[in-house]
Amino acid sequence: MIRRVNGASSVFRVRQKVGKYRIERRLGEGGFAIVYQAMDTIEGLRVALKVPHPKLVNDDVLRDFRNEVRLTAKLDHPNILPLKDANFIGDHFVIAFYLGERTLSDRLRRRMALETALDYSEQILEGVAYAHRMKVIHCDVNPDNVLIFSGNRLRLADFGIAKVAQKTIQGSGTGTVGYMAPEQALGRPSAKSDVFSVGLLVYRMLTGQRPEWPYDWPPPGYRLLRRKVDPELIACLRRAIDLNPRKRFRDANQFLGVFRKAKKRTLRCAAERREKRR
Repeated sequence: MIRRVNGASSVFRVRQKVGKYRIERRLGEGGFAIVYQAMDTIEGLRVALKVPHPKLVNDDVLRDFRNEVRLTAKLDHPNILPLKDANFIGDHFVIAFYLGERTLSDRLRRRMALETALDYSEQILEGVAYAHRMKVIHCDVNPDNVLIFSGNRLRLADFGIAKVAQKTIQGSGTGTVGYMAPEQALGRPSAKSDVFSVGLLVYRMLTGQRPEWPYDWPPPGYRLLRRKVDPELIACLRRAIDLNPRKRFRDANQFLGVFRKAKKRTLRCAAERREKRR
């Protein structure tokens, strides 16, 4: 997870040349890395540079990165952000990504129309479902790791890197507080853990609220959810965010199949309500 900060120390300075990249501004910092916006002076496009804190980069971390890059390089999907470059520039390990217009976290500061929330939800699920078919789990699905590009195209970032960062900082049982499944907190993540995280993210997009741990059903925002969506979609979300992993969807593919049917019913009902109000 990346948080925006002001006034903290940086590895690079604004306007500094770092290899072929020119630093333009600092975007944020997390426990594992600092993120900058930079210009690729050769290709002429802006990128996001993730620079792990030097004290965290050692031979073991680099070995893990190589393994994860090889694993995630095969993830070719329109809703997954590809790794553009990963290399040493001077004494610093630098990871480059294509730069989105904003994060989903930024977008969630404003109200979201039902159609937009459902479209975003399906795009996120499609990306995670594809990864699960490729036997890859993300382990840190949260609004900061979802980037919005032109045309409202969503891409899920940090596949592999999220896993290495978590292992490097605190051990394998970590993720983003508020979106992490209970079993993942105990160091036993699985595809069902991603299901849980996506379910909470979808719930937040639809209601503007995220259930706080520990929670009972119905969670905050339930009344609004009932007014907006079909009961079939409510049942879908309840199953996705069940605290017991055995009761959840087995992976994002099963979740996506049920979600698509419920989405169609919800949109049809919403259209009928609008027609009645005319």
